Amino acid sequence: MVKKEFPNNNSNKISWLSNKPFGIIKFILGICLLPTVYSSTVSFFNEFSAVNKPLQNYFWSGLISLLLVYLFVWEPVIIYQKGHRVLEIIFSFFKPLLNVAPNLLPIHTIIALATYGILSIFIKADWLIKLFVFLFGFTLALHLVFAAKSIRVKKDFLRANYIFGFSLLYIINLMLFAFCLNLIFAEFSFVNYFNNAFQIAKNIFYTIFKQLFL
Repeated sequence: MVKKEFPNNNSNKISWLSNKPFGIIKFILGICLLPTVYSSTVSFFNEFSAVNKPLQNYFWSGLISLLLVYLFVWEPVIIYQKGHRVLEIIFSFFKPLLNVAPNLLPIHTIIALATYGILSIFIKADWLIKLFVFLFGFTLALHLVFAAKSIRVKKDFLRANYIFGFSLLYIINLMLFAFCLNLIFAEFSFVNYFNNAFQIAKNIFYTIFKQLFL
């Protein structure tokens, strides 16, 4: 009579429990990043408001279009995977970067920016900047949505990986995008964006520290 073998759930449970301390640390770090998420967002909105209003509308239209397509029509995962493939080719020589680059770098937005930079040399038309500002919003939303989806894992203690990972990803992506806008629009200043984000975050941390310890 053949003895039945059952999956060893104890080892999985022990492994999950052993990750609890790291989960708690990540959760605390993730919470600590939330003021910076807020300050980066507020600073970006303030600086972006200096850009021509119609172009702002094109950007938000691109961002909202991706969300509507994703929610009600089709999940464009194939487009996101193609971007992953490009990054795998670029960073194939360095394994550590290969593991983190797909989530951190908005490759579709970078490609759109590079394409606009080349075309703008030869094409002097209003429709070009409008089209690519729309694409900037669309591709940035594409990257954030699918990157957030990819870092969502099962048995994530206190959602630590998700809170910490997406907060860090969001801050880095917004910073990279702000730098890209600085290259395109004279009205948008990356230095102002960074300084304002830093000051807002510093004030929040100081207020929290003052309430807790002073």
